Amino acid sequence: MRGRLGRECVYVPSCRFGLYAALRHWCPPGGRVLMSPVNDDVVFFVVLAAGLRPVQAPLNPSDASIDIDAVPGQTWGSLSAVLTTNLYGNPDPAPGLRARCDALGIPLFEDAAHAIGSEVGGRPVGAWGDASVLSLSKHVGAKAGGILAFADPGLREALGKTCEDLLLPRRTSAEVAYAVRPYAEAAVRGLRLRRTAWATMRLLGRMEREEIRMPLRPRELARALASAPDLAAHDPWVRVDMHDYRLRAGRFRLGRIARRLDGLDDVLARCRSGTELLLSTRWARPAGWDAPRGGAPREAPGGAQPLFRVPLLVADRDAAVRALARRGIVVGYLYDPPLDDYAGADFTDPSPSPEGARWFARHALPVDPLRARAAVAALEESGARPAELPEGLVPSGG
Repeated sequence: MRGRLGRECVYVPSCRFGLYAALRHWCPPGGRVLMSPVNDDVVFFVVLAAGLRPVQAPLNPSDASIDIDAVPGQTWGSLSAVLTTNLYGNPDPAPGLRARCDALGIPLFEDAAHAIGSEVGGRPVGAWGDASVLSLSKHVGAKAGGILAFADPGLREALGKTCEDLLLPRRTSAEVAYAVRPYAEAAVRGLRLRRTAWATMRLLGRMEREEIRMPLRPRELARALASAPDLAAHDPWVRVDMHDYRLRAGRFRLGRIARRLDGLDDVLARCRSGTELLLSTRWARPAGWDAPRGGAPREAPGGAQPLFRVPLLVADRDAAVRALARRGIVVGYLYDPPLDDYAGADFTDPSPSPEGARWFARHALPVDPLRARAAVAALEESGARPAELPEGLVPSGG
């Protein structure tokens, strides 16, 4: 990863853990962080756990990237940091955000969990921020691990100590569960027992999400905020979907991650090919909008980015999800409603222009580019229609 990014890197047990460590190192408690409202709610709770106030940014409705020009001047002047999302691997406008942060004297953080292999402005995503976090669970497929990368190599010792102080001891039970998980998942897929498995998990009280967003539990969250910065107090929210997010890794886990990382270039090549196919379809941009999707500045030099998921824009997402499910394609990584609608003004500053985020969150259908041909066939068969961009909601550069 040092070779890919051209900067110092530290292994961390998860992206969320690395992001918390970075926020604690750079940002004093009480600071305000500009971020995307179309984002995983876990990231939102990591920002809160670090003792910081999330500030929701206006978004480009075509790809959910931060719309720099739509952020009010007074908001820029109040910030302590900016956090990108690079949703599904499509880069945020990092060069412009880097320039803004430099002018303000504040750090830029890149959440590049979805964006290993993506590029913007002639650099890899993850090579623009003061610090960035990359996931080894997504493209790499290791289902564990992450990378904390940072621009100043002189910070390695300090950041390493921050991480060491936050880590919990490895647990044998967690390592065993990690070792057998791929085989259990393969058995569930092979026997077509997904619904039975989900029903069993729900019966045992192990399902932490019934909807796209986890339950907010505002009273409990307010009590946790009173002790922030405090990762332990926010653990019920931060651990969702990954209870071992801050455990030290054992030898077996590290070995599997290393083996999967060895195959990353092949995965990225296949993701790029699938992305190109999906972006050639009529669902790749709002109906009636002829501008290039995302704008040329955020395209990779070789064409399409190797996206982790390709957000097609469909009129009826629920129907499209069902159509894909009939082909055995599971749709995940939905972030609807946007975080300001989900959490409310008690816990975040709402976006000054929320319409773009709401439209994108309602219509985005994240498709795995490795299943591109089957997905296109399913959508064609179902008669899925492209979403229409409402009048007046014009994407940046459109």
